[in-house]
Amino acid sequence: MHAYTGAFQKLLGDLRREVEGYSDESRLWIVGDGISNCGGNLALHVLGNLQHFIGAELGHTGYVRDRDAEFATKNVARSEILSKIGEVEGMIEEVLGGIPKRDLEMEVPAPALGSPQRLDRWLLHLVSHLAYHIGQINYHRRLLDR
Repeated sequence: MHAYTGAFQKLLGDLRREVEGYSDESRLWIVGDGISNCGGNLALHVLGNLQHFIGAELGHTGYVRDRDAEFATKNVARSEILSKIGEVEGMIEEVLGGIPKRDLEMEVPAPALGSPQRLDRWLLHLVSHLAYHIGQINYHRRLLDR
């Protein structure tokens, strides 16, 4: 297992705990003053991001991303989000588990970074993106549940 696989799995476990941690699942969808995105949409966003960049781009899974829907969809049941987390966990294991360590040096498209990057750098960016949004979800949950 690559260190990246472990990092993604750890963070997806953190995401699962954050989604489960809301005292009432309806709070996942509250957008308060000064908050542009709720926890539910941030969860959908990071899951769609991983399904697209790791699943579809690296693993050729056929996943078709609808980024706008990640932020526009509302009131998805907590159980459905948790199920999606499980799907992403399995996909990460399958796709990254099939990439030999030597391939981490190959160049891949990295649109968010503006130019092709080595795969290991791109994966580091995706890990950081996931961690950043989990931090936002954590803050959102604690703000609403205090």
